[in-house]
Amino acid sequence: MALATAASAAAAAAVISIHPFLSRPACVLRFGRRIPPLLLLRSSSTSSSDFNITFAEPAPSKASPSGQSAQPLVPWIARGADGKPALHTSPPPDVLQAVAAAEAEAKRAKRSQKGAAGDPSLKVKERKAAPTAPPKFSKAARRFYNENIREHEPQRLAKVLAAAGVASRRTSEELIFQGKVTVNGSVCTSPQTKVDIAKDSIYVNGNRIAKKLPPKLYFAVNKPKGYICSSGEEKSVISLLDDYLKGWNKLQPGTPKPRLFTVGRLDVATTGLIVVTNDGEFAQKVAHPSSNITKEYVVTIDGAVHKKHLIAISEGTRIDGVKVVPDSVEPLDAQTDTKRTRLKIVVHEGRNHEVRELVQNAGLKVYALKRVRIGRFRLPSDLGIGKMVELKEADIKALEGDQRASPKARDSASVEVK
Repeated sequence: MALATAASAAAAAAVISIHPFLSRPACVLRFGRRIPPLLLLRSSSTSSSDFNITFAEPAPSKASPSGQSAQPLVPWIARGADGKPALHTSPPPDVLQAVAAAEAEAKRAKRSQKGAAGDPSLKVKERKAAPTAPPKFSKAARRFYNENIREHEPQRLAKVLAAAGVASRRTSEELIFQGKVTVNGSVCTSPQTKVDIAKDSIYVNGNRIAKKLPPKLYFAVNKPKGYICSSGEEKSVISLLDDYLKGWNKLQPGTPKPRLFTVGRLDVATTGLIVVTNDGEFAQKVAHPSSNITKEYVVTIDGAVHKKHLIAISEGTRIDGVKVVPDSVEPLDAQTDTKRTRLKIVVHEGRNHEVRELVQNAGLKVYALKRVRIGRFRLPSDLGIGKMVELKEADIKALEGDQRASPKARDSASVEVK
């Protein structure tokens, strides 16, 4: 009874103003409902349990007679530990934390707006700071993507036919133009048509293309003299791999045989290292002059070689109207049992008969020519003539990895006389 009387007296004392802190919704119930601030008004009733609670806007606080602001009494309705709503004079801790977080977020937003207004290039810098390149994944992840995802993306029809071993890219385009290729029952005459070999039904001359492409293969071959690099010939470099392809069905059951071709060419009289693959993109990268991948040759010369010959070779010559200059020219140890001299010549363009033209332009006669290196991959010393070895991942990277020196460095090291 005394507690009720005290509460009634407190409510009847004066109109209690609400602190400015509670300009936001002040009364929070645990079950999530928000109600406006409460204002306790003078009650004419003397009942202990009758509160005259009215909803109103917060009123400014009145100064006390002593000139100091009175401590405001803030009414809060919140559930207590027993789960029942009760009247409190201070906000719950979770409300205080939420209000503080909201104020901090508002300040940060205001600072960012001022910064953007003061520096118009801020947004541009943020866009530039964003990464544009795809993230770098591990080798295993890239290999899985290339073998299981990339290969199943739609590709050009001519490229799919060439990869499936039907014919070369150019011959595949001719077959398409002639109307001998159908895709999903319709004749297709555009080599650029995108197809998915795993989903689309492709026929060439009435023969269906297998749903699975052969894996990428890479071989290093020690080319003998008298063999050519074109496919389909009796003495072709590709014929040196016939024994390997004969056991293909046992090695890769259900997978069509790959269509192999050489990376670049060596003329019929040149021996040494040549790469055989079924990867067209890899072959284009290694063989094209724009890749600047160096090739090393050992030239056997009939007769003696003097300094003037080396200077003439290093100055280069013209082939088909284009000036070609070797990267380096270096004499090797002369053969004591014969009157022949060996030279090491490094080039990067790989034009037709380039090394022979360089030597003959210097007034020398070529007795034998052998390629011993492409990029950073050197012909294995234990690989016999006419033999082949399958390349590993490190060997493939070595083929792609060697870049020629800068012109200044190349000119300073182009001639070395021992």
